[in-house]
Amino acid sequence: PPRSTLFPYTTLFRSDQLKREAPSVFAEVAHDSTSARYTQIPTIQVVDALRTEGWMPVLAAETRVRDASKMGFAKHLLRFRHQDELGRAFQVHDKVSEIVVVNSHDGTSTYQLHAGIFRFACANGMIVADSTLETQRVRHSGDVVGNVIEGVYSIVEDLPEVESKIERFRGIRLHTDEQRALAGAAMALRWDGVAPVVADTVLQPKRVSDRGDDLWTVFNRIQENVIRGGLRGFTHDQNGRPKRTRTREVKSVNENVRLNKALWMLADEMAKLKA
Repeated sequence: PPRSTLFPYTTLFRSDQLKREAPSVFAEVAHDSTSARYTQIPTIQVVDALRTEGWMPVLAAETRVRDASKMGFAKHLLRFRHQDELGRAFQVHDKVSEIVVVNSHDGTSTYQLHAGIFRFACANGMIVADSTLETQRVRHSGDVVGNVIEGVYSIVEDLPEVESKIERFRGIRLHTDEQRALAGAAMALRWDGVAPVVADTVLQPKRVSDRGDDLWTVFNRIQENVIRGGLRGFTHDQNGRPKRTRTREVKSVNENVRLNKALWMLADEMAKLKA
């Protein structure tokens, strides 16, 4: 992805970059497995329509498929930011609202529209859970492009609710045990069975500015460490002997969306408990 002098993802994605990162965006026909009622609208048409409305793509990702016949039709994720936010000199801990679009052309996904938040420090955007804003879903039938645009503006209207919740998170202080409990719940969501790291590792800040004990800062540390990986830990080989390991980044579109939304819900529940 393009990088500015301050932070990643502050400039828009060109079409050639989209094609490199998510070729399924340009699929002209649907996969053979789709039904006759499926209306094929290439995602690039939605991208172009959103550009016209002032929403510019800043990141693209695509799921790797095992079935070779589905290459070029796979589930893909795009993040859009309003043109008014592009080119600004953001500072550490600034945040900006985004629209996250998920789609596929193999019949495995409708158009999904989510609210997103990008925090300028970790370069790892989060996706807001359904409990805060209802996810907009658009079927591959009828006026797909028009319905997507309508869904985007429905999400935009509710973004102040997200901002309000974030400010509430900022005002909640977590004790050490509460931070560990939140990290432990996040670890259970990320890893089946025994996690390769301990809660204190997941809570470890990567920069001095992330050392706060408010819920928003703690949540961001957990989200960054769980999603981006790179944490040193231990696992066991087939003989039960411990061995060093490093956690992997979450690259799957499905898992990224699922985990992001689940982590947001954890933070929201913690806020309710503290209230």
